[in-house]
Amino acid sequence: MNPLLERVSTSLPFLLGRRLGRVCWWVVACLLFTACADQEGEWFDTPFVRIATQTGQSGTVVLSNVRNVNTYSVYLSCPPLADNDSVTVDYEVIVGGGLQQDVDYTVVTKQNPLVFLPGIYDMPIRIRWLKNPVDASKDNTVTIRLTGNSKGYNLGLPGPGHVQSQVVIEKRNN
Repeated sequence: MNPLLERVSTSLPFLLGRRLGRVCWWVVACLLFTACADQEGEWFDTPFVRIATQTGQSGTVVLSNVRNVNTYSVYLSCPPLADNDSVTVDYEVIVGGGLQQDVDYTVVTKQNPLVFLPGIYDMPIRIRWLKNPVDASKDNTVTIRLTGNSKGYNLGLPGPGHVQSQVVIEKRNN
């Protein structure tokens, strides 16, 4: 074997090992420093109840040519409940003048108030949307609004806007 080739073939693993070791140290150092960054998420000390679509929005559109069941989730954000404790959450469904129950939609969830038992932090409100064109000149919305709870927790996200204290669903023609 050529002496130059032999020298390269024996030193190549050593050089790669040293280089790989340096890369690993840099990766570990970067992870360590980014984990210690002072940009932690905002945590709320105030318990609250909120409602949102499956994508986390406060509003959405449903097309009139679709027949499906959509879920709107009510979330409880509070310290863990004691074993014999619960939180009840009241809500109302407000229907615009352009929509009719069992013609344009049906509220599938009959439980009101919703009861959060220990370990339960989200509960669904489901609406079945029916195929039926709407009159675009009318109010074709369904609003699910949180109205209260048994613990007096904030409705919606903490802050002046009470964001996600209601969800507005608009039915539109396609």
